[in-house]
Amino acid sequence: MSEPTGLRARKKERTRDAIADAAVSLFLEHGFDSVSVNDIAAAAEVSKPTLFRYFPTKEDLVLHRFADHQGEAARVVRDRGSGIEPVTALHRHFRAGLDRYDPITGLNDHPVVVAFHRLVFTTPSLAGRLTRYQLEDEEALADALGEGIQARLRAAQVLAVQRVLARTNWQKIAAGRTARDVHPEALADADQAFKQLQ
Repeated sequence: MSEPTGLRARKKERTRDAIADAAVSLFLEHGFDSVSVNDIAAAAEVSKPTLFRYFPTKEDLVLHRFADHQGEAARVVRDRGSGIEPVTALHRHFRAGLDRYDPITGLNDHPVVVAFHRLVFTTPSLAGRLTRYQLEDEEALADALGEGIQARLRAAQVLAVQRVLARTNWQKIAAGRTARDVHPEALADADQAFKQLQ
């Protein structure tokens, strides 16, 4: 009984991936505003209603890639070891991402990642939708940090710092530097920024 369910789930995942990959390919080639939902559905060989079952908005076709990181800061705080301050745990987590060249840190020079970030940062509707994701992350982190205005302020500060660090890293790479070359600066910037948060 579980095998058909597993097959169905894998087929849905393949369909979702095919739609998203077709969309991002078209967006990178032609620009976000120049590609219609009909173009994406045709490229992915699905109907428009099928596309919208997987992705409620055109922006979600791009920003779903941030979903793996949704609520990540709150998870880091909740899962930190005993005696470790929340900001210390978040600092260590961000540094680990830099060491892995995780695209979410902006420190990744793969051409597709650089182009993807350019698409997100330079398309107003995507930047606006990304802000909504960030506000949801801020609420989740505030809940993990405690109650009241202090938790909300700390959450906003931490996520603003991470956003500035990631964008700074991406800008250096978009200007032609390699991730390996930027890495020491990215670590130093992160250390300075999180020290100020302490």
